[in-house]
Amino acid sequence: MYKFLIYFFKRKQCIEVTDIMKKYLIVGLGNFGEKYSNTRHNIGFKVLDAFAEEEHVTFETQKLGDIAICKIKGKSLVLLKPNTYMNLSGKAVLYWLTKENIPLENLLVITDDLNLSFGSIRLKTKGSDGGHNGLKDIQDKLKTINYNRFRFGISDAFGKGRQVDYVLGEWDAEESEKLKERLDTSVKLIKSFVLEGINIAMNTFNGK
Repeated sequence: MYKFLIYFFKRKQCIEVTDIMKKYLIVGLGNFGEKYSNTRHNIGFKVLDAFAEEEHVTFETQKLGDIAICKIKGKSLVLLKPNTYMNLSGKAVLYWLTKENIPLENLLVITDDLNLSFGSIRLKTKGSDGGHNGLKDIQDKLKTINYNRFRFGISDAFGKGRQVDYVLGEWDAEESEKLKERLDTSVKLIKSFVLEGINIAMNTFNGK
């Protein structure tokens, strides 16, 4: 009987650990409100909207953000669009990681990047905030730079002193035309990250 209880306890622990490892938090960064919806700074939201549409799930407003849940081949994905505004994104990320008991290695943060040409993709397992206030707050709240981030290039085609206007500006006609294909690729990247792992996803999508 004693041996059975030990076996049951260890098996239960194993099942719980396995369940945890099958859960992912995918975070798209952006600012809430209609006036921001089609801006370059909101590409994180746009990628998650494209993903949710393909998986036929909808977002519901919950604590610190809009949440959608979906499952892909036995993996559970929590999609989060923080409603704290960009500069305070870390609070929402930490809350949902903790609430859903999701390991840090199963976190993916999607953000815009001025240092990459439009539509370029860069997937990394760690790094500095690069001057991005959303990433800076996440780093501050998580107390680490070691978390996965998916940087979507928006280019730096702005004049001196015009950075804020540029990132909070809407996509131009040429960008809008190309965005659909880039969003499709972004959705595939997220699925690769979840189903194949960060290393395969990086080798497959970085530079594309």
